[in-house]
Amino acid sequence: MTSGGPLILRVLTIDDNPAIHEDFKKILSRDTTADTALAAEEAILLGDVLPQNEDSRFELHSALQGEAGVELARRARAEGRPFAMAFIDMRMPPGWDGLKTIEQLWNVDPDIQVVICSAYTEYGWSELRSRLGPSDRLLVLKKPFESIEVQQAASALCCKWHNERMLRRHVEDLEHVIAARTQGLEAVNHQLQQLATHDVLTGLPNRVILHDRLEQAIAHAAREQHEFAVLLLDLDRFKVINDSLGHGAGDELLKEVAQRLKGVVRSVDTLVRLGGDEFVIVMASIQTRDQVPTIAARAIEVLKPPICLQGVDVRTSASIGIAFYPSDGVTVELLLAHADAAMYSAKQSAHGTYQCFSTSTSTSTRDRVKFESELHGALAAGQFELHYQPKVDTASGRVHSAEALIRWRHPVHGLLLPAEFIPIAEECGLLDSIGEWVLGEACRQAKLWQRHADRPLRVAVNVSPSQFRLGTLVEMVRSALMAAELEPRFLELELTETAVMSNAEESIFILESLSRLGVLISVDDFGTGYSSMSYLRRFPIDKLKIDRTFVKEMTSRPEDASIVRAMVSLAHSLNLKVVAEGVETGDQLALLQQLGCDQYQGFHFSAALPAKEFERLISTDTHPAQAPETDPAATQSRLALGSSRLGRTR
Repeated sequence: MTSGGPLILRVLTIDDNPAIHEDFKKILSRDTTADTALAAEEAILLGDVLPQNEDSRFELHSALQGEAGVELARRARAEGRPFAMAFIDMRMPPGWDGLKTIEQLWNVDPDIQVVICSAYTEYGWSELRSRLGPSDRLLVLKKPFESIEVQQAASALCCKWHNERMLRRHVEDLEHVIAARTQGLEAVNHQLQQLATHDVLTGLPNRVILHDRLEQAIAHAAREQHEFAVLLLDLDRFKVINDSLGHGAGDELLKEVAQRLKGVVRSVDTLVRLGGDEFVIVMASIQTRDQVPTIAARAIEVLKPPICLQGVDVRTSASIGIAFYPSDGVTVELLLAHADAAMYSAKQSAHGTYQCFSTSTSTSTRDRVKFESELHGALAAGQFELHYQPKVDTASGRVHSAEALIRWRHPVHGLLLPAEFIPIAEECGLLDSIGEWVLGEACRQAKLWQRHADRPLRVAVNVSPSQFRLGTLVEMVRSALMAAELEPRFLELELTETAVMSNAEESIFILESLSRLGVLISVDDFGTGYSSMSYLRRFPIDKLKIDRTFVKEMTSRPEDASIVRAMVSLAHSLNLKVVAEGVETGDQLALLQQLGCDQYQGFHFSAALPAKEFERLISTDTHPAQAPETDPAATQSRLALGSSRLGRTR
């Protein structure tokens, strides 16, 4: 059907008498050019011709023999313009008769509707059914027929053919829609299964697959009476990298680690990301135990080359724990727990090693779990305390500030230094809450000294990389100052070089926000990171602290002395104060004085002391009490030196 036009219904007539074809044309075709008088005579002979439906019309094609008619139907269907119906004579010598013609016609076009036209009765209806089968596509019209019979048969069968065709198309469309939606649902189901059983970040199997593989391995090993191994791998210092360079860099690191580990495992092994920075390798088929350390060593070795993250070459390592079935456990939970215990034992002994499970390993792990539990309760129990190490003016010997250093007074183990619990606190996610307590307590103590000791001392507090990246750090500092009623100029924040240099642009924003509060900012462990001079010049910082590793041997190694001299010169050229930490001898102090270092701290003057002992120490200081570093130009806060900054002095 053409756009806006009537429906064209194609009709085929097969009869050996050409006159019959003309009769069908006169009955079914609308010929507007025919002679009116002749049409009237034909109407008398053929009967009244019904007017055609304005929405459709017939297009007639004819054949004198059955073979020719079947060929016409075949070509029409191939061209996509099939016949709706056919009028077929029963006798068409010398070719096929009507029945054979219908059989062949339905072979090439099973949808075509058929009207048998015959003046003879040699075939009864039962014989037609036996030859052609029961069908609703067949009518019998006996000659001579009335024109209205022809028109009614043509209209009814063509309408039926058209409706069936539309219905088939609709059904096909529905089938296509259903198939597409089914395919979409299958894809979604596959995606959901993938999400449920695989890690989104690395694409590796997750804990669900791990449990399934381990259960299969246990069942097979029990049946075949053989061993298999579980290797639990944990990245060393991952949290430091994640906190320093950001979660995006951490994700890239995990993806690279996953790719490298894929090249280590065998095709029969299962590599799983357990979660966080932990991976598991299930070696379900081993001939001897010696195969397992080989895989562990390869995994450690493949992680040694640096990984470039945000333009920085980062090196990582892994600690691996190994558990064997059945000697180290016969259940999934026990195997994983013992592999985990062995991993922690390896991590405690040295990074980048592997260790097999043993009974002593289990005891060590239980002790660690107990220690972690005690650490969680230490803050609420008030077991933390601050000790203060003096910062001394190199030239005058005057003490005007102190660094607050945390200690844990453990009820069983006594006084613990930060190195004994801070790494575990970092792994447990407690470092930020502990850092917040240190900040508040240091501000409170500084104010207390001002009130009761009449000593305007500045206190310095270390800020961890994760704490530095907290969106609440500025507000946390402001709250601590307000709670203690401490002037901001009496608080100094010490940040590691690595922390401030990772994502330098973000660091500038955070440092400027802190500087606007009026606090001082120091870069700690200077010389151990990867400072960019262009960024260092832009940072609103006040001091550089030279790392103790350079101070330790500067009197015996000219190279270290040259490095310290260069650092002092660089800092002073940027109008920054320089603090040397770890000063333990008079010779070191003398050299620092010669090099022009501004301040120092270390055992040569005093170790870190509890608040009361620190008070007694500074009470012996004969220098007149004054606010530390009162000269505004003595330090380098880019914001403080601006004319728009009010009331900030050093």
